[in-house]
Amino acid sequence: MNTLSYKTISANAKTATKEWVVLDAKDQVLGRFASQAAMILRGKHRPNYTPHVDCGDNVIIINADKIRLTGRKWTMKEYVRHTGYPGGQRKVTPAKLIAAKPTMVLEKAIYGMIPKNRLGEAIKGNLYLYAGTDHPHAAQQPKAVTLKY
Repeated sequence: MNTLSYKTISANAKTATKEWVVLDAKDQVLGRFASQAAMILRGKHRPNYTPHVDCGDNVIIINADKIRLTGRKWTMKEYVRHTGYPGGQRKVTPAKLIAAKPTMVLEKAIYGMIPKNRLGEAIKGNLYLYAGTDHPHAAQQPKAVTLKY
């Protein structure tokens, strides 16, 4: 019996096959879309997923400003940050945040779903968010993916 067939194959930086993927966020629910995008970005959809290696795809998201929130989340949900000074707590709603920075709401949702370590910082570099339908990555020949959830 061949014992090599029982060995677990782990991906590394050399053997990881990274592709370019385009996702359209138009009229998609924020949390469901962000979890699927984070899964592709992390590489969990691949059979050779390895937790400590960046083996995910490069993800291009278009129409990030046309994301959908359910219920009254546009006005009731709050993103909280602190300036570091006493009394420096700042709160902003998604409606105000998307008016100032159109891709920030989706970016915050996806970044919250990836690891908070060096690997997470490397994975963040594989995400490209655009407010419109145009993106400058045509040379990479990205394939369009429709998400099912």
